[in-house]
Amino acid sequence: RRLSRLEDSRQRAAEAFRWLVSPVEPGLFAARYWERAPLLVRRGEPGYYAGLFSTTDLDRALRSGHVQFGSHLDVTSYAQGERETHNPSGRALPAVAWDFYRNGCSLRLLSPQAFSPTVWHLLSVLQEHFGSMVGANTYLTPPGTQGFAPHYDDIEAFVLQLEGKKRWRVYRPRTNAEVLPQFSSANLTQDELGEPVLETVLEAGDLLYFPRGFIHQGNCLPDTHSLHITVSSYQRNSWGDLLEKLLPAALQMALEEDVEYRQGLPMDYLRYMGVANSDTVSASRTAFIEKVQSLIKKLVDYAPIDAAVDQRAKSFLHDCLPPVLTQSEKAQSIYGFPARWQNDHPCDVDILITKDTEVRLLHHGIIRLCNEEGGIMLYYTTENSRVYHKEEPKFLELDPEYTDSIEFLLSSYPNHVRVDTLPCENLEDKISLATLLFEKGILTTKKPLVQV
Repeated sequence: RRLSRLEDSRQRAAEAFRWLVSPVEPGLFAARYWERAPLLVRRGEPGYYAGLFSTTDLDRALRSGHVQFGSHLDVTSYAQGERETHNPSGRALPAVAWDFYRNGCSLRLLSPQAFSPTVWHLLSVLQEHFGSMVGANTYLTPPGTQGFAPHYDDIEAFVLQLEGKKRWRVYRPRTNAEVLPQFSSANLTQDELGEPVLETVLEAGDLLYFPRGFIHQGNCLPDTHSLHITVSSYQRNSWGDLLEKLLPAALQMALEEDVEYRQGLPMDYLRYMGVANSDTVSASRTAFIEKVQSLIKKLVDYAPIDAAVDQRAKSFLHDCLPPVLTQSEKAQSIYGFPARWQNDHPCDVDILITKDTEVRLLHHGIIRLCNEEGGIMLYYTTENSRVYHKEEPKFLELDPEYTDSIEFLLSSYPNHVRVDTLPCENLEDKISLATLLFEKGILTTKKPLVQV
């Protein structure tokens, strides 16, 4: 409710993150802990996460009949150093799932945002703060058990203790190669761990953050169950991941525009280059290496940095959850438009946007303009699914003359602008563009178009 009072989606995102790490200030968190060190927040408020997710919500999801073993629910155990998965095939019916739990197995619900509106809401808001996909899993563990072997992940992890208690041990990366890794580890043994840098018992309302690469394990105390949700982000979102997109594109442009990159290699370079010659000192080797270094350095001049960032943004928008609308946003968008069947015919069907209609983007982070080989594409998130990549990327191919209008809407947000102020060539184009964006849920109006 507090977030819904904020008009600017960027402010909502910042406020949601502030709530997540409170009472630690976001600036302090970024400077001292983010990608650097674990953070433990003891709040002494068991109800801090009230309403986010509960065992009752998990039971409701199981009873919905839509949860499948493997796809949505994992049944796991870890005992005597052995991690096992016990997933049967088919639907996760309550009687089967709860019997596994009663016999000491942990239940991991994958992507609870597909089943819980409150989890969907939180992750949808946070993704605008991180500028990266935000996901989640929930973990229900019986008293006195452990569901997973020690391991490290390829995501930044925020563990929110929802119910009960759990004992956590966190360990530093063992080598430089495991600092901020690109991929998660296999299961590790206790002998591989060393001493923990943090050992604690999380209680309801507490938060534990640890960066990717930090090994961790959690086990339940004998007297109570544990339910926590791990909120995750920053998977494959590093400088190196950007360069994977950027460098091939830079080389392609250099090959097209600079003859130096197309000139042939020396005829005799195989005689003095290669591993077998790596210890040889010669003028030919020195000249060859300097030439390669020069060409690599000059690649920067051809690097389409903005285009590569746009391609990453395009992928991010495909990863995104659809936006959650406030009541006023729904009333002022296509999602609250009152078209209906009444008295044997359709009513209130026409979307009557005029030059005087005041419009704005639904949220700031829901669109990205990309200049691609096929033309100008506007990617958007409003038609995404709560199930990861269930839908193909959503985009509109726009006439180049509409580019300025999209940029104008972005720069004007969160303020409303009159349709006749859009920088299109004529009024017909202005109304046509506004109507198209409204129909896709991208624009809202200052007042509902139809009063009901």
